[in-house]
Amino acid sequence: MKKLIPADRCRVEIEILKSRFIATVAPAFSVDEAKAFIQTVRAEFSDASHNVPAFIVGHGASVTKHCSDDGEPSGTAGRPMLAVLQGSGLGDIVLVVTRYFGGTKLGTGGLVRAYGDSVRAVLEALVLAEKVETHTVMLAVPYSHLERTRLLVAEHHGRIDEEIFAADITLVVQFRVTHYPLFAAALDEMSHGSLAAEIIETDPQTIMSLTSEEE
Repeated sequence: MKKLIPADRCRVEIEILKSRFIATVAPAFSVDEAKAFIQTVRAEFSDASHNVPAFIVGHGASVTKHCSDDGEPSGTAGRPMLAVLQGSGLGDIVLVVTRYFGGTKLGTGGLVRAYGDSVRAVLEALVLAEKVETHTVMLAVPYSHLERTRLLVAEHHGRIDEEIFAADITLVVQFRVTHYPLFAAALDEMSHGSLAAEIIETDPQTIMSLTSEEE
């Protein structure tokens, strides 16, 4: 199951009956990080009528959720926002919808729709990423094998982070843990057992944009 998260911060503004609704979203990997982001947005829009927060930290059954109406009528802002976030399947996400009152009251039903629509609008614009476990590996490759090794890395969805040219070329490559065994076997076959990679780091929470890597 994919652990989808925001790749970066994103902001979208909509207008409803002259009220401005500005939705700002970001990744957050702890409650403290989510709270700090909320405070940053509140400071940025300190003159707004409301800055309504919601966040989900974690994924699946292991999550911490929070929302607040920030002065809007009870149940008309934070809860609709959190419901849309939960329905999106995203985790490790914090969101603040800032409202500048336009002079026309929306009513409770109108507020529920407005805050929910604000969240949907920013989620549509959001670039998604996935939190995955990765190996960073190092291998020394003779010049005669460099191009074939580069192709092999690409075929197994690896990312070359560094190439160090000396008597041989030392490659530093990052793979999803699930992709690495097939790469290691293919490298062994290509080099007739003369080349092998060494795992130098394993990161259980690498952030990979879904637009930058294929499955």
